[in-house]
Parts: sequence; C-alpha cells; structure tokens
Amino acid sequence: MAGDYRSLYRQSLEQPELFWGQVAKKLSWDEPYSQLVGDGAEPIPRWFVGGKLNACYNCVDRHVEAGHGDDAALLYESPVTGISRSVSFAELQGMTARAGGAMRALGVETGDRVLIYMPNSVEAVVAMLACARIGAIHSVVFGGFAPRELATRIDDATPKLVIAASCGIEGAKTLEYQPMLDEAYALASHRPDHTLFWQREQAPADLSGSDVSDWADVLANAEPVDCVPMAATDPLYILYTSGTTGQPKGIVRDTGGYLAALAWSMEGIYDCPPGATYWAASDVGWVVGHSYIVYAPLLNRNATVIFEGKPIGTPDAGIFWQLMAKHKVRSFFTAPTAIRAIKQVDPDGSLAGGHDLSELKAIFLAGERTDPDTLVWLENLLGKPVVDHWWQTETGWAICASPVGIEKMAIKAGSTSVPMPGWDIRCLDSDGEELGADENGAIAAKLPLPPGAAPTLWNADERYREAYLQRYEGYYQSGDAGYIDEDGHVFVMGRTDDVINVAGHRLSSAAMEEVLAAHPDVAECCVVGIADALKGQLPVGFVVLKSGVATDEAEIGAQLIADVRASIGPVAAFRQVYVMEKLPKTRSGKILRKTIRQLADGEEPQIPATIEDATVLDGYRERLAPA
Repeated sequence: MAGDYRSLYRQSLEQPELFWGQVAKKLSWDEPYSQLVGDGAEPIPRWFVGGKLNACYNCVDRHVEAGHGDDAALLYESPVTGISRSVSFAELQGMTARAGGAMRALGVETGDRVLIYMPNSVEAVVAMLACARIGAIHSVVFGGFAPRELATRIDDATPKLVIAASCGIEGAKTLEYQPMLDEAYALASHRPDHTLFWQREQAPADLSGSDVSDWADVLANAEPVDCVPMAATDPLYILYTSGTTGQPKGIVRDTGGYLAALAWSMEGIYDCPPGATYWAASDVGWVVGHSYIVYAPLLNRNATVIFEGKPIGTPDAGIFWQLMAKHKVRSFFTAPTAIRAIKQVDPDGSLAGGHDLSELKAIFLAGERTDPDTLVWLENLLGKPVVDHWWQTETGWAICASPVGIEKMAIKAGSTSVPMPGWDIRCLDSDGEELGADENGAIAAKLPLPPGAAPTLWNADERYREAYLQRYEGYYQSGDAGYIDEDGHVFVMGRTDDVINVAGHRLSSAAMEEVLAAHPDVAECCVVGIADALKGQLPVGFVVLKSGVATDEAEIGAQLIADVRASIGPVAAFRQVYVMEKLPKTRSGKILRKTIRQLADGEEPQIPATIEDATVLDGYRERLAPA
C-alpha cells in the first residue's frame, strides 16, 4: 500500500468520490450505494447512502467463504486465569451464527438494542458480532461499571437483552457482576426482557430467575442464523463516553462508513496486511476495543489478540513483550499510560530481553498525549518506530497519525503526526479564525467529517449539534487544543480546559508535563492549574517516581521547579511539586486532571464511574487539604 501521503491526502479532500470509492471496494456489499455523501437533515452528512452490507459478514463469513476458515481469528490470553485460547474464523462463524439465533429466540429483532456487560473475552467479541449479524445494535458497557452509571445507560439505550459475565477479574480480585446488575435494574426505569450470563467458575451467577439464562446452554441449543443486510447508515453500535455523569452521551456509529474507515486504516496506518497478527491492548468496553480488538482486525483478516490482564502485575511488566513474541505480533497498540507503568517498575527494560520481537514493525500509542521521554525510551528499548496518534470515541479511528503503511515519515516527538484521509484539520482562535503555524488554539475539523466519525448521539441530534458543531460554524469542535507546525504536523497539547491561565498568560499544561517527564527519576506526571487570588491560576505538578528511586520530595521538587523555569520561563510561576504514589486515572488510562484540580480548589468532585481506583484520591485529599 506504499505511496505518497501528500497526494493521497489531497485526493481524499478534493476527490472524496474517487478516494472512498476505491476503499469501499474492499468491502462486500449486498446492495451498492447510490450516493457517496448524503445531503439530508442529520447533524452531519452520512456516507454510502443507499448501500447495504453486514458487519459480521465482512468480518467473518466472507473470509471463511474465501478459504481462510482455518486461520486464527481470535487469540485469547488471560494471565489472570491462566487460560490461552485460539478461535478460527470458521469457529467464529459458527459461534456468531448460534449466538445470533439465541438472541432471535429471545425476541431480539433488527434495530433492538443489546447491552453487553463483559470483560475482555472471546464471549464478548462473539456477542458483539452476533448483534451485528442480526442487525441488533450493541452497547458495550465496561465490565465492572458502577450500578448507577449502568442504570443510566440501560434507561438511555432501552435494551431488550443484557448479556453479562458472572464476574470480572481485576488482578487478584474477583468482581461479581450480578449484584451490580441487580442494583442497576432496581435503579433503572427500563427493565430488559432477559439476561444471559456467561458463567465463570471464579464467581458463578444465580440462574434461578425466570428471566435469567446460561449463555453456554442457550447457545448450544440455538439454531444458527444468517447475516442480515443492513443499510450503510444504520447504527452498528452505541458507545457511551467514559466518565459521563447525569444524562449519558451515547455515541452512535453507523455501519458502512465505519467499516470503510477501518478497512483503510489497517494497512494505511498500521501496516498490517491480511493474515498478520494485530494486538490492541485495550478493552472491548472502550472505543479502541470496538475498533481495533474487534472490527478492524477481523475485517482485514488479521488474528486479533484479546488480552485479559494488566501491563504490570499479571504476572509482571514483561507480559506485553512475552505475548508479542508468542503470537508474532506485527502491529501493537496501547495507551501511553501502560508504557509509563512498565517504565516505572522496570526502568531499564530488562524484562524485554530474550523475547523475539522480529515480527513487530511498529508500536502505536493513543488515549493520552505521549510525552517525548516515554516515546524515546520505548524506541530505544525495542528499536522499533513508536507512533503517537490522536483520535476520540467520537471519531472511531485516528484523526492524525503517521501513515506507516503509506510512507515512512519522520516522527516528531510530541506530535500526533499528520491528518488522516478526509480529516481537514485547522487550528482556530476564540473567534473561529484560522491561526498560523505554531500558534496555539482550538483544534477543529472542517466539515464534512470523513467516514467512521459518529454522525449523531443516540436519540439526541440537538445535543450533538450543541456539543460538537455549534462553537465554530462549519467545523467539528474536537475539544482539544494545540498547534500545527509549518510541516503540517499536529501537536495536541491537551483538552481546551487544560490550558492554565496565569496572570493572563495562557500556558499549556502539557508543555510543563514534558519538562517534568524528562527528569530521569520521574515515571509519570501531570500538571493542573489551581485557583489563585492574585494570578487567577497557578500550575502545580504531581509526579510518580520510578521504582527504587529514594529522592527526597523537597530535593526533586526544587530540581523540577528549576527545570520548568529554565525551559518555559518564570512566567509559568511553577513553584509546587507533590510526589505521589499513583496518579488517579480512568480504567482506559486517562489522568483525571479535572478531579485533581477540583480537590485542590477545595471542591468535592463527582468521581467518574470509570476511575481505576478511587482510593488513590484519598492521598490527594490529604496532601491538598488547607493547612
């Protein structure tokens, strides 16, 4: 797929019919589309209007029909249970056909919603694909999500069926899902007709209720069903954004545009040809899991690794390298926070030694900004290109990346590289005027958005317009801030509300974090702006030190303050650093800067349901309490 990025990108903007028309030929259509880009009244234009296809057929059945049924489709690795399992495309076809039949027998029809509440597992992937097979709309909720937030999603999506695991396993802890589901049902106004439990021996569910059944038993007795042709503009799934409180924000993903974008990305961005092994170390409950554990790899006939574990502690910080070598992974995708966790406990990278990673071509990072120090550490450790790329739950695939499969571009540490096909990225000031090179502003995408981007929110077109389209006319407001350099490389420096205003000077928290992360003793860090009566806000740093480092807090604080002053200048007014045991994060790896800021300002924050460990905040309350 090698070629010239600039000409290809230009064609995607100037001749979208030609560019996306060629991409669409990679898919199997039941009926051809009549209009590439629609002109209806939806919030944003829809793609491949009039066309019909099925996501499960494109991901599974067509590969079996083409003679690849014996090829590995799913490679399940669960170090928390000691289970390794491989599922072929032919086996996956049979499993999804029976699961689809089981749903039909329980009254699920095309267009009905099915809520999936499961950890990373073969069963979760089968449930998702089975929904797609019969035209049901799945809504995956991260396993172990709190009952109140689970209830809001049940009320918003109104699922006819819930498919759940009996438990999840978080390190050494077993988390029972049935009590949380029962509480969610009690809180919700809507009650699903039936619940299927995938029974796990660590904590089986009680199946005595009339509306509760065993997943394995139901599938074993189900009649297989064929794939149902769906309109390209029909919803494939609803995915609620992480950290949502109150009324949830259900991102809708349509079918045709999404599959087209993913089909291009697997080779264009990730340089992963059919038959190779791909691994996204994420969770099926997040957008990365939807796109790059499930749909994109299978669509491209790649074996996809499903990992139930952590980057450290299951059993150690070498598990990533061990599994990459075992499965001859070609392209690997994870969050920067996972690499920083590994770097903290194994700063010399000794656990990567002895593993044959010759098949690995590149590592891709997303979810949080990758600080240059972490990127360089990983590149030096493995001798492989490390690509920081930028995308969102709303976009479904990368907005910016280095298109490794098209052109081997120079990587600029701190940059998410260049816009991907169809993404017309601009940097705007507060009045919506386009800024020049290297000028900080709001990063926005000129409409129309390319295929794959969410066309609306579930039952909330107007909320979509207000959240994404209203601020800058003719643009999608990303909510991220940064700049574009003279070479067209995009630097995403943080959310627009992470800009710290110090006496009228707008300073990037990411720029200060970059300085802190470069210190040899620092494993992770974040900078937040706290309220100050004189200057409006003052930046405060929070750092986690590498394992074994015994530096005094006052000593390292003085060093870091001096480093920031030397790099950014006294205008930053950076005078306070706290050494902490951990940073508070969501389970997808995002640092909860807003929560820290609220604690520092004396507020009692509403703790996001996706927080990895709420007890971490106790240390912050204690350290930030007024003297």
